Amino acid sequence: RAMATSLLRVAPPEELLRPLAVPERLLLGPGPSNVPRRIQAAGGRQLLGHMHPEVLQVMDEIKAGIQYAFQTRNRLTLAISGSGHCAMEAALFNLLEQGDPMLVAINGIWGQRAADIARRLGANVYELLKPPGKYFTLQDIEQGLVQHKPLVLFITHGESSTGVLQPLEGLGKLCHRHGCLLLVDAVASLGGAPIFMDQQEIDVLYSGSQKVLNAPPGSAPISFSERARARGSDTRPTAPSCARGCLTWGCSSLLRRRWVQGKPTTTTTE
Repeated sequence: RAMATSLLRVAPPEELLRPLAVPERLLLGPGPSNVPRRIQAAGGRQLLGHMHPEVLQVMDEIKAGIQYAFQTRNRLTLAISGSGHCAMEAALFNLLEQGDPMLVAINGIWGQRAADIARRLGANVYELLKPPGKYFTLQDIEQGLVQHKPLVLFITHGESSTGVLQPLEGLGKLCHRHGCLLLVDAVASLGGAPIFMDQQEIDVLYSGSQKVLNAPPGSAPISFSERARARGSDTRPTAPSCARGCLTWGCSSLLRRRWVQGKPTTTTTE
């Protein structure tokens, strides 16, 4: 050990040898929210490995919780490790191919971000613009659908950069009438405003754990309708990102990975 230490050329940073003092704060901005004590305590419980049987139970319970929060029965419902940005990328990676037409409703930074990611994927992105502080009407959306004939419409439910809550009633039905999938960003709104994924015919919905849900950042719930799942599996066997390829993980109950005596086996549940 002494010999190994003598080989070090970079000294340990003194800052890491001192504990970080974080004062109590009331978080009321558009970023993370305060985490209740019981949730903080849950984060300090025994760590589980991915092969422990309890992990499958936890995954099932998380899926059921997301289905309740989203008000959906979608099979492909899961929590992604990462921020709301990661869920945005996962949604776009699993829906779009190079050259696909996409319509993005932009009235703040999150529509701009979705358009940027879609362009990096090679999609043909058309922008439907509103000034900050304004929301889109069904007439606005229909004009864009008729003009551009997109395969996917992206819209932000709660635009945190401007404080706008976008009405969603009738939007899913309108999109489907024009052969388009509806992708909704609910990172800042889930739990603070009503949203009913199945009833509102939303095809892909995602959120973040650190906003209204009052959980630590680092987990992003997401759900895909059967229309969206079929598009992902029919148009591309693999998404351009391995980590963000939601069909890769078998969370739709079509396949279920179980561990028997330390060895992986895949079993069907349908």
